[in-house]
Amino acid sequence: MSQTIQITDSAQDYLAELLSKQNVEGIAVRIFITQPGTPYAETCLAYCRPGEEEPSDEKLELEKINVFLDKHSLPFLDEAVVDFNADRMGGQLTIKAPNAKMPKVNADSPLEDRVNYVLYSEINPGLAAHGGEIKLIQVAEENIAVLQFGGGCQGCAAVDLTLKEGVERTLLERIPELKGIRDVTDHTDTTNAYY
Repeated sequence: MSQTIQITDSAQDYLAELLSKQNVEGIAVRIFITQPGTPYAETCLAYCRPGEEEPSDEKLELEKINVFLDKHSLPFLDEAVVDFNADRMGGQLTIKAPNAKMPKVNADSPLEDRVNYVLYSEINPGLAAHGGEIKLIQVAEENIAVLQFGGGCQGCAAVDLTLKEGVERTLLERIPELKGIRDVTDHTDTTNAYY
């Protein structure tokens, strides 16, 4: 096994009991991180019925339970610990993932990861003051990043000029092989319009 996530015996007992209450044959637990490598990273643990796992998930067969680990989250689950602390109120399941918020990006990382990292570490914090946020939708052909401008940026007449220029400049400086950006709400380009 490559990853070093640790699920303590008490956590396994607790999860095994929860799973048995679901009355679903073969149900497992899936662990994933939303927005990994950013300040907004959240480590999530969810029920995973047969067929709900992703084909690329890494399966962890423990003594009492099976766990699916999201492939994209694996580097960020390094040194993570899932534990259960029993107390009078019944107890609490805790997930400590010290590396969830750490950017694990380098020159060899997928383009998407690197674009996300620049967005979340450099661009979005500056927009938060205006209630804005930018999300990467996809990296399209010819290495064009398709971005969604959300929150306070949307519908603002200046969004095209100020934001796009600044964001594009920052991204292209940080990631030389990126060729440009496109706004997902850019209606001037109808070649790839979604209806």
